[in-house]
Amino acid sequence: MTTALELQLQGYRLTTAEILYHLPDHEGLLQTFIWQDYDISPRFPVLQRFLMFWEKNIEGRLHSVRVAHVPLIRPAEVRHAASLGYLH
Repeated sequence: MTTALELQLQGYRLTTAEILYHLPDHEGLLQTFIWQDYDISPRFPVLQRFLMFWEKNIEGRLHSVRVAHVPLIRPAEVRHAASLGYLH
């Protein structure tokens, strides 16, 4: 099994998708599903496989998918303080 660190070193980044889908019994209503896994931008092959699985096996018709991803391994962010104050 591949660890999260190994995936990140291979170029995978934590990806979150907000999936809106139509409820099977009430087509006029939308439901939200949050999916999160490690994936590679910009093609997102892991998410694409999940969405293909959804369309084949889950009754709720997809409405829209919003994707966000961020690299977890990156250089440290250092900022200098503009001022220093004391509170007694």
